[in-house]
Amino acid sequence: MKELRKKLRIIRKSIDTPTRKKKGKKLLYQCQKHALFRNAKHIAIFTPNDGEIETIDTINYLTHQGYFVYLPILVGEKLKFAKMGKLYRKNRFGIDEPIFSPLVGAHKMDIILMPLVGFDINMNRLGMGGGFYDKTLSFHTKLKHFRVPKLFGLAFDAQEVNRLSSQPWDVPVDGIVTPTRFIR
Repeated sequence: MKELRKKLRIIRKSIDTPTRKKKGKKLLYQCQKHALFRNAKHIAIFTPNDGEIETIDTINYLTHQGYFVYLPILVGEKLKFAKMGKLYRKNRFGIDEPIFSPLVGAHKMDIILMPLVGFDINMNRLGMGGGFYDKTLSFHTKLKHFRVPKLFGLAFDAQEVNRLSSQPWDVPVDGIVTPTRFIR
């Protein structure tokens, strides 16, 4: 899994900035086309790091449409979420996190849009390997019927692989959004 993760990160990082921005716009289009945000109010998203897909257009859209937009904050080995603000600091991985915003648990979100290193057609996902989203969302697998928050992975099409094996601790996503499609 380590080698696959390394290979996919290289592919992701090789996408140039203009293409990254263009694909970010197409990603937002896919989210709108499939009414991803309908009935949601509190949406967690990420700012791209390590070559992740561009999310600024989606963030701007959500903000202008009146959604409450949150970013992940690393707290120990889990994530909390804070509303986007004006001041940020870098966490131990060099990722910007909002400061001076109250921390909110994942269970308060309607939708969580998460980054992926890789995915397959069966919606298995491969993250960076730290397990932060899995640890944070472990409660999600215990919910039988009405699962909230809804979990969606955001990725480039080039991050798709034939097959990923899932582990017992992996929290499944409800869908994967790429610039060209929505897998559900």
